[in-house]
This record gives sequence, structure tokens and C-alpha cells, in this order.
Amino acid sequence: MRLTTAFSLLTAAAAAAAQCNGQTAYCSRPFSNITFIGAHDSPFIGSGLSDNQNINITAQLDMGIRFLQGQTHYFLNELTMCHTSCILEDAGPLSGFLSEIKVWLDSHPQEVVMVLVTNGDNVGIGNFSAAFEESGIDGYAFVPSTSPGVLPMGQWPTLQELIDQGKRVVAFLDYGADMSSVPYILDEFSYYFETPFDVTDSTFSDCSINRPSGASADGRMYIVNHFLDEDILGIDIPDRADAATTNAVSGTGSIGAQAQLCEGLYGRAPNGILLDWTDKGDGIGAQNAINGV
Repeated sequence: MRLTTAFSLLTAAAAAAAQCNGQTAYCSRPFSNITFIGAHDSPFIGSGLSDNQNINITAQLDMGIRFLQGQTHYFLNELTMCHTSCILEDAGPLSGFLSEIKVWLDSHPQEVVMVLVTNGDNVGIGNFSAAFEESGIDGYAFVPSTSPGVLPMGQWPTLQELIDQGKRVVAFLDYGADMSSVPYILDEFSYYFETPFDVTDSTFSDCSINRPSGASADGRMYIVNHFLDEDILGIDIPDRADAATTNAVSGTGSIGAQAQLCEGLYGRAPNGILLDWTDKGDGIGAQNAINGV
């Protein structure tokens, strides 16, 4: 009986170890060939008009989110996670945001997380590298083999390779990256294009390239901005009330419907899909469906 129990435990442990981001199939797939559901404005949590999430970073990771995005602004002499303005919403320093992710990664050795931060005040890259180093997450950060050159889409490592190398954070900055001086903070728009954001059309019928302006889809991964706003007196406010419909697997205006529309246009699935209110609807179910797992 004891031998049977021990064998069962070992078998279960081996099965768990063989998973990457919760799926065995992901282990052999390149990072560039997986769709990651992401938390848009992930640090901005609460019931205020400018909030975008109901649950904190750790809870987002616990539910299966492996793509975290957030805005930074330079406030009181440090990079801070602020929504548009630090007067409007201040979620603490960038180093704290990164530290929370690192703590989670420390206890989840089979997980790979993508981090995308914005540079709202166009500050120098040294401010970002200082925050990465202060948090300790820089040790997890992936550096492409072609650095400082851009890694072609077909040459990305698999999730298992990233895990084996201990490089389980893939970090991007929207503007101001300098891959020659800080090779582990990648220039977002050298690698990705994005669809329009601040969308108020609940059908999400637009998959056009919004950023970078005039870019070609060739050779770039892409991020779909699938979060709905409502226009209140000319101000775009995150639409909390319709989140379950917006974040559904299928149906009009769903994650699946927009992903299918974009795939038809570009010939491949999105690499990232950003959501508000990630705990509403079924973002992880949509991720599984798009990835075919």
C-alpha cells in the first residue's frame, strides 16, 4: 500500500513537472507560437472609475494569467505604476510590481510570464533597469540570442527551453528601450504590433494595426486590445458591467470572435490578448481554445 501511494505521488509529481504554464503541450511550443491572455493595466485594482482589475497581481497569476501589462510614470523621483496620472491613481513603485511577480515565480518554477510596461513620461532606460535590479527579477529576464538585434519570430525558444535556462520573464517596454545597454528589456514595437485600444464598439470588429503607425505585420507578433470602454461625457471609462460578455470564449464581441477575425486577417493567431476584469468571463477558457489545448 505504501509503495503504491509513493508511486502515485511520484507519478503525479512527474506529470506536474512536465507541464509548462499549466499545459504539457506548451513545453514544446515556441514562445512566439502561444496566445497569452493578459491583464491590461494589471496593477490598477478596485472599484474606482479608473480601475481595470478586481483582483491583485498574485491572484491574477494564480488564476492563470501569464501576461501582465501596466503603465508607469515618473513621480516623486521614481518610476511608479500610475493610471494616466499619479494624482488619479498610484499603485506604488515599479520595483514593487516586479517584486510581486518575482515572489510568485520563485514558488512556481514551471511558469513563464510576459511583462509589458509603458514609458508614459519618456524617461531613460536606466530608470527601468534600476527597478528590475531592485526587485531581483532581472535574473529571470530573457535575453535573445541575437541581442541587441531582434530575434526573428521563428527562432524563439520553447517554454521548456526558457524554463531550463531559468529565463522565465520576457519583458518589453513600449517606448525608450535600448537593447544595447539593457538587453533584457525588449523594445515592444520591434517585436509586436497592436490593434486599436480605448475601443467603445462592443463587437470588436477592428483588427487593424494601430501601433506602431504604418507598420507591417510581417515578422511581428501581435497584441489584441480586447478591453471595452464606455464613453461618459467624452471620457473613456473601463466598462465593468459588460465584462463577462466581453471576456467570453465565444459569441458576438467575445475574445474568441475577435481572435478569429484577426487570425483571418493576418494568417495566425494573436500572441497576446489584453483584458480588463480578468476574473470575469472566461479568459483562460478562451486562451485554451485559441491555443488548441
